[in-house]
Amino acid sequence: MPKERKIVPFIVSAAIFILMEIAAIHLIRRNDSLQDIWFARGAHRFMAAVWGGSENIKHYFSLGKENKALALENFNLRTELVRLSGEGSEAYIDSISRSIPFIKYVRDFSYIPAEVVKISRNKQHNYLIINKGYEDGVVENSGIITGRGVVGIIDAVGKHHSYALSLMNTDISVSARLGTEGAVGSLTWTGTGSSHCVVRDIPLHFNYEEGDTVYTSGFSAIFPPDIPLGTAGTSRVVNGSSNEVKVELFQDFTALRYVTVVGNLSRDEINALVQ
Repeated sequence: MPKERKIVPFIVSAAIFILMEIAAIHLIRRNDSLQDIWFARGAHRFMAAVWGGSENIKHYFSLGKENKALALENFNLRTELVRLSGEGSEAYIDSISRSIPFIKYVRDFSYIPAEVVKISRNKQHNYLIINKGYEDGVVENSGIITGRGVVGIIDAVGKHHSYALSLMNTDISVSARLGTEGAVGSLTWTGTGSSHCVVRDIPLHFNYEEGDTVYTSGFSAIFPPDIPLGTAGTSRVVNGSSNEVKVELFQDFTALRYVTVVGNLSRDEINALVQ
């Protein structure tokens, strides 16, 4: 009993003290705009610290997966470089690489490594921001890829950062081919999930096998041909005139960090001829 008599007054005193402190802070914030700004900035710094810490923790636990994806991308790009480099072009590539170390040139395309600094995934019009801009050689309407497929298209370029429309955006499409020599259609996001797309405008007479790899066609001025995008699934007839084929993407947008900006060096000439 004596102990309980001592504990109850202590709890009451502590509660009164906390309430008085809260009331004092509230009065200070109401009567002094400078104090109000100080408290707001403190709260924002706390939120930023918590957010940054959580992001670092998530990044730490995803390093293994990211490193595997980065290694696959480096392997694919190096293989593509060897395959596409004709006789005498290696010396040209090496000379360019020495003057601009982070840019690789393979025939009509440039490749610039970059890192995603911000990305949205829960909208119909998703975007991403990368840490390379016009001073790094990035231009508008360049493509963004990884070793696992297409990521998006550059929409606006700043000095050291660029804004891109994600493939998970209902406003963009990518010219795609079913198989290495199959029919070509437009690959677009379905608007649900992070790995579900469809290839539209496939002729009804064209036969394909579920599980066939879907590639970029090369019939655009943005992406080079034969980049693996995903695997073909079931199809349905649209308006009685063409097939729409489901595609399961290789690219995992939930663990996206390292990318490559690909630019078509002949794009202006191609566009001029089309116009």
